[in-house]
Amino acid sequence: MPAEPPSPPALPPRGMPKPDDGQGAVVVERQPAKTLPPPMYQVVMLNDDYTPMEFVVMVLQEYFKRDLETATQIMLKIHHEGRGVCGVYSKDVAATKVELVLAAARRGGHPLQCIMEAA
Repeated sequence: MPAEPPSPPALPPRGMPKPDDGQGAVVVERQPAKTLPPPMYQVVMLNDDYTPMEFVVMVLQEYFKRDLETATQIMLKIHHEGRGVCGVYSKDVAATKVELVLAAARRGGHPLQCIMEAA
């Protein structure tokens, strides 16, 4: 008996995807990441009865880059209200400014206090 030639493999019906043609894959679109700005902190100077007003003005000019008029207004606010905002910065910058002011006050022998608060 003569051997019959092998029959070709069965093809899937038309319209049906082939197993490896990629039509069953899911495509996820990348959405741009939305970054939030860093939280901000206020650097606040507190009033005391011993630190000279001139020293406070000098600190505001040197470490917070305030002109003489603005530094004087902030100093008077600290004097009359007990506290005054020197500037608003990111966390690391605010912490550095607080340390610089406290170090300058210690060098000058003044009890000036400076803190940072969430804005």
